[in-house]
Amino acid sequence: MKADLVKAASEVIPNQQILVNMISRRVRQLCLGHRPLVEFSPGLGHADIALTEIANKKLTFES
Repeated sequence: MKADLVKAASEVIPNQQILVNMISRRVRQLCLGHRPLVEFSPGLGHADIALTEIANKKLTFES
């Protein structure tokens, strides 16, 4: 995972436990073939795509 993406995503979701759960769930979805919600460059891993989606506020959570 890229540190700048982690920092950007943690500004949107400050709770680290929730952030980790969101990333892992989204990575599973991407591995199953779900389409990314953002444009990404080739070679970007699933976790980085999930972090980009969170940083761009494409994914939210309810508490």
